[in-house]
Amino acid sequence: MSAIKVSTTNNITKITLNRPEVRNAFNDAMISEMTQAFRDVSKDPQIRVIALEGSGESFSAGGDLNWMKSMVNFSKQENIADSEKLFEMYQALKDIPVPVVTKVHGHAMGGALGLIAASDIVFAERQTQFCFSEVRLGLAPAVISAFVKDKIHTRDMHRYFLTAEVFNSKEAYEMGLIHDYGDIEVVEDLINKTLKKISQNGPQAVRATKKLIADLKRTQNLKQTTSEVIAELRVSDEGQEGLSAFFEKRKPSWLK
Repeated sequence: MSAIKVSTTNNITKITLNRPEVRNAFNDAMISEMTQAFRDVSKDPQIRVIALEGSGESFSAGGDLNWMKSMVNFSKQENIADSEKLFEMYQALKDIPVPVVTKVHGHAMGGALGLIAASDIVFAERQTQFCFSEVRLGLAPAVISAFVKDKIHTRDMHRYFLTAEVFNSKEAYEMGLIHDYGDIEVVEDLINKTLKKISQNGPQAVRATKKLIADLKRTQNLKQTTSEVIAELRVSDEGQEGLSAFFEKRKPSWLK
C-alpha cells in the first residue's frame, strides 16, 4: 500500500498521509514518496491549491520510532544523509508554488509539526494534541526547527522544544502555529471555504503572491522587489483580464 494518496479535482490536489496503522508516522519510504509528490505537484501548472491531511485517527505521529531506532547501525555520514532527506521533504513542501492548506486532527507529534510549519494555512480540530516530543526520546527537534522558526516566537520554542509538553489547538493557535481551530464540522467548513476562495483567485497572481511572501523574508531591497511584482502583474494577460472583468461586471476567464 502506498504511504500517501494523491488525487486532483477541479485544480485542487489532495495529498493524504496514508499509514493509519502507525498514525501516519513517516519512515524513509514515506519520506521519499512525500518528497516526490511535493515536487511533482510543483511542476503542474494547472494546480491552484493543495490540501494536505492525514488518514485514520491522527494527522501524523512524526518520525516512525522503529525506523529511527534501526538507524543505530548507520554511520554518522549515513545518518546525516538520511536527515538531509528529511529536510528536503519539508523544503519541497514549502517550495510548492501554490498555497498548501493543511487539516490537522488527532495527534501531531515531533516531525509532523514540520509539515504544519511548512504549510501556508493550517486548521486543526479542537481536540488535537500537539507535541515537540523529541527531547522526551533523547533527541532534538533539529530538522524541523528550520521551518518552525518562521511560524512561532523564539520564546515558545524555548518552552515547548525543551519541555516536550503536550499542548492543545488553542495554544497552537495562540503561538501562531495554526490559523484557526474548531469542531470537526467547523474545520471541514473552513477547509472547503479556503480551498474554494483560493481556487477562484487569479492562478498566476496567487503563485506570484506566495513567492512574494517568501521573497520579503530574504530581500534587502523591498522597494525594488515589491515594485517589480505589481508592475509585471498589471500588464500581464491575467492582470488585464481581472481588471477588465471587474469594470465589465463579469466573471474573469479563469472562473469560466
